[in-house]
Formats: sequence, structure tokens, C-alpha cells
Amino acid sequence: MGKKLNLVIASLLVSINAFTQKDSIPSTLLDQVIITANKVPQKQNTTGRVITVITKVQIEKSAGKTLAQLLNEQAGITINGALNNAGANQSVYLRGASIGRTLILLDGIPVYDPSFINSEFDLNLISMNDVERIEICKGAQSTLYGSDAVAGAINIITVKQNITKPFNTKATLNMGNYGTFKGNIQVYGKAKNLTYTARYARLSTNGFSAAYDSSNHKYFDDDEYTADVANAALQYQPMPSLWVKGFVQYSQNKNDLDAGVFKDEKDQTVKNKMLMTGGSIHYTKNNISITTNYQYSESKRNFFNDSLDIPSSTKFSTDKYYGNTQFVETFTNINLGGGFNLLQGMDYRFSSMNEQFYSLSAYGSYNNELKTVAHHQSSVYASMSYNGCDEKLNMELGSRLNVHSKYGRNHTFTFNPSYTINKNYRVFGSIASAFKAPTLYQLYSDFGNPLLKPEYSTTYEIGVQQQYAKYSNRIVYFNRIIKDGLDYDNRKFKYFNINKQTIQGVEWEGSIQPIQALTITLNYTYLKPVEQSQSRITFKDTTYNHLLKRPWHNFNINIGYQLNADFYISASAKYVGKRYDAGGFQKADIALNQYILLNVYTEYKFMKWIKIFADAQNITNKKFFDVYGYNSIPFIVNTGITFDW
Repeated sequence: MGKKLNLVIASLLVSINAFTQKDSIPSTLLDQVIITANKVPQKQNTTGRVITVITKVQIEKSAGKTLAQLLNEQAGITINGALNNAGANQSVYLRGASIGRTLILLDGIPVYDPSFINSEFDLNLISMNDVERIEICKGAQSTLYGSDAVAGAINIITVKQNITKPFNTKATLNMGNYGTFKGNIQVYGKAKNLTYTARYARLSTNGFSAAYDSSNHKYFDDDEYTADVANAALQYQPMPSLWVKGFVQYSQNKNDLDAGVFKDEKDQTVKNKMLMTGGSIHYTKNNISITTNYQYSESKRNFFNDSLDIPSSTKFSTDKYYGNTQFVETFTNINLGGGFNLLQGMDYRFSSMNEQFYSLSAYGSYNNELKTVAHHQSSVYASMSYNGCDEKLNMELGSRLNVHSKYGRNHTFTFNPSYTINKNYRVFGSIASAFKAPTLYQLYSDFGNPLLKPEYSTTYEIGVQQQYAKYSNRIVYFNRIIKDGLDYDNRKFKYFNINKQTIQGVEWEGSIQPIQALTITLNYTYLKPVEQSQSRITFKDTTYNHLLKRPWHNFNINIGYQLNADFYISASAKYVGKRYDAGGFQKADIALNQYILLNVYTEYKFMKWIKIFADAQNITNKKFFDVYGYNSIPFIVNTGITFDW
């Protein structure tokens, strides 16, 4: 580690010890039950994995924000596009890893769009009103979850817990500036052995211009966005040891687009549609549980551009993408006794896509088609965990064998130990590998390379957690080394395996509750990257000490005060340090300035089932840029009312 990284770690350790007190009791945070660490429910203090949980209470106190904006406030996460116009691409960077290296899970099942270049998932297709809980599992997770979990996995949980009444209803109406409207309604309940949920959410906004008007001509038009999400689920439990679940979700949105960096466009749009459906069967008997999951998805994207309003050789174009996935898995968890637990399973992924492009210009019409291409992956995995020494020592050792229809076999491993020193201190660490399979676009498109190998990485972590009655701290050092990185050759216009990337970093998460009514949460992330890649100016091999769109320093703080049982108010701040974005073809990268955003939120409950709230973001109307040439949010305010009975 460099001197700067050592200094950062030392300063954070000092801040931890500064809060040390003699009379204390352990917090209950480590006792909360999580499922993402090992696919089965377990207490957080029984795993060496680094997991951040966003609870239902935190989600409800984030009304007015999108899912991407909420995730963007967590340690280690930068979501480029979260603070741009509604509907912007949501590029997830976890611990500095590139796009598509963070696996999104929906209720524990991987979700992705195989028609995207990096097979990422569009977070715009999930409504915040559908989310009950989020578990962010950091570090290499490919042993349990397969391809794409290079930097970690984000499990978005929609399943409602502890439903007892036969009928419940929840509805929210939310309005804001820029013509913003958000609404949702939910009905759910439990009748004997049957549990059901059904939800619908709508978002529409006039928005603002996506592209930045650098010449200040003030003729750039606003870019509108609309989105609808509907889903339903049924769960039947004929006996205590067995339940069967089925679900379906349909999402669609339409987004106005601009022509590019600093360029307006008045009639270019993209329409996205996604259908997901599937089911699960879970059986438990004595010390054995068996779970089977299946999911099917279809995604459609249609870019439509009528360019008559701007000088251009192309007057009209459409670009249609279609993606299809199927996922099936079966895993068994066995309590072997003596503190040993065995998880073993297998899964199968199938992905296909096609593309149809048509344009009309002064030179005539042009057609290009990528006919349907597909690949599939089969995997077997196992993980042995141990909890002993009076529940102080925990260890996990696991491995996965993956067989890909295109490139053959590869494997991963994970080793996660942790030790509870006393009721206040705990240390943990891990060594784990991960991989990202090349996508269909990278393999078979006009820019594809069928000889691509999987990207392979190894991650090292070590950390310490401190828990007291009124405060807690967790600090983690991580080092990820990527080899055979999947990248784009700007000289040959093909994807290739060449760049090597090493990222060291520190994450700190803390909370302070000096009095019962006041809670302060903080997190800080520091990245130190070294990337051996192709120069974006000369196309020759070079070394970069920065990552595009990912800052070296990122800090978040939230101060919440519960004035009484019904009235809550909070203020938050976000600091994003210096970072770079691409300057254009054969141009130097552009340095983006650091910035600080200030936000406030308040809510009031009355009659037990009614809540009114107001959320204001960027209250100082700070001008800043997360994407070079594109506007970020100005002052945004949303007010609303929630009925819950």
C-alpha cells in the first residue's frame, strides 16, 4: 500500500478508537438475519462476508428517491446516472469495478439483460415501492452466484415478511417540481395457507434537458420520462415444511434522449420493456433444506430517432434489441452438527439476443441485423461453513466449477474466516476469486470477438467491526486484481482480453446514537486504482491511475432526529471527490470537479395509517457533473402522502 492509503486507514482507526467507552452493551445489528451471504438465513455475525443491509425503515424514509439514488449513498457504491435526468443509464460501480461486474439479484435470483454490452440490469425497471429490503454483499461472490459477481452482489428483496391479516392496502401519491408524479398501490394478505401480493407503480416527469447547453443558447428541450411497474406473487404453504411460490413482473418505460455530449435532440426516444416470471419450491425436514428456483425473462429495447430537426445525413433510424434469459437452480443446505454446515447446489443459465438496425439518410437506406445468438452456462458449487469455539470462530470454504458453451471450463474459490474477540470487537477477512463471462454482444456483434476468454479476478479483504450500544464502526481494506480483462480495442474496433486492473481501497461505515431520538450514519470510500490498458489518445499500451467516472474519495452522512413518535426529520450530505470522464475520440480524459450535495427529508404520521412526507435534494441548487456533457439534478423537491391500512 502507498503512503496515502496507509494514512487513510490510520485516520479511520483513530476515529474508531476515539469513541471507545467502558460501559457498553453490544448492538443488535450483528444479530440481524441475512440471506445473501450463504443463500440461507443466518445471523450477520456468523459470516466473514462484508454485508450492508438497507432496512425497510431506511427505505420508507427515502421517499422521493429512486432505487439508484438510495444505492448511490452506500459505502463502496457509485451509480453513474443516479443523479442525472430520470431514465438515464444507471451504471453500477461497486468498489471501483467496471460496469457489469456487480451482479443484481431479485429475491436471490440473478437478473440481467443479455442484449446490453455488459449484460447489466437496468435499475430503472425496479420501483422503490416494491422494495422491502436490500442486502449488499461486497467482495467476490462468484462461488455462490456465478458470473458477474466480481465486486459483489446486490440482493433487492421484494418479499413481504410477517403478513398476518387477510387483507392489507398501501398507497402513495407523490408530486414534485419538473412535473413529477409518482404513485403506487399495493394489496397483500394471508388467508390460511395462501399469501398474496400485488403492486402497481407509475412515475412520470417532464424532466430537464439531458444534454448540457454549454453555449447557453437555451433552446435545449426538456426530456420526459414515464415508467410503469406491475407485479404479483402467490405463495402456498400446504404444510410447515413446504412452500411453493410463483411470481410475475412487467416493467416498461419511455425516455426522451439527446443526440450526445452537449448536443440536443427533440425527437429521439428509447422504449424499454421487461417481463419476468418464475417460481420457487422450498422444503425443510429436520436438518436439511432443499430449494429450487426458476426464472424466465424477456427484454425489449427500441431506439427511435427522427432527426429532421437537426442538420444530419441520417434522417431516420430505429435500433431494436431483444434479450431472453432462463435460469434454474437447485441447492441443498445440510446442518451436519458440531458447528458444520454444508451448502451444495447447481444452476443453469441460458441467454440469447438479437438486434435489428435500420436507418435512412441522404445516401439511401441501410439495414444491419445481428441474428439470434445464444450461449449457456452450467455450474456446480459447494460451500462448507463452521461455527464454533463458543460461536466466536466462523469459517467458510467454497468452490464452483463453471462450464460455458463457448469458452469451456473455469472455476472459483472462496475462503472467509471471522473471529469475535469479545462482545464489542470482531475481525474478519477473505480470499476469493470471481469471473465475468464474455457477453453475447462482445462475442458475436460486428465488434465481437468469438475467441474471448472470461475475465478473472482475485480479491483480498481484511477488516474489523466495533459494536457498542450507542455507536458502531466497520472498516475494511480490499485489494482486487483482475486479469484477462474484457475491454474494447479502439484501434481494431473489437473486444479483446488485455488490460490488467488492480484496485486497493478502504471502506468505513459508522453510526452514532448519542441519544435515543438522534441517529447519525456515515460512510467513506477511498479507491487507489492502477489500470494497464489501451491509451484513449494514442491507442498504445499505457497505465492509468484513475478510473473513468469513479472518484478517489466518496463520503456520505445522514443525521436523523425523531422529534416524537410521529414526527421525523433528517438532513444528509454527499461529497464526491475528483474523478475523470472520457473526453472523446483520441482526446485526453476530462477531470470533473468535486462537489457537495445537501438534502433534507421530513415525515409526519397521524391516525396511525397516514403519513405525509417531503423530500428535497440538492437544496443549494449546486451545478455539478457526473457525466461529461450531461446535466445533473438541480434543486428537486417531492411531497406526498402514504395510506397504509
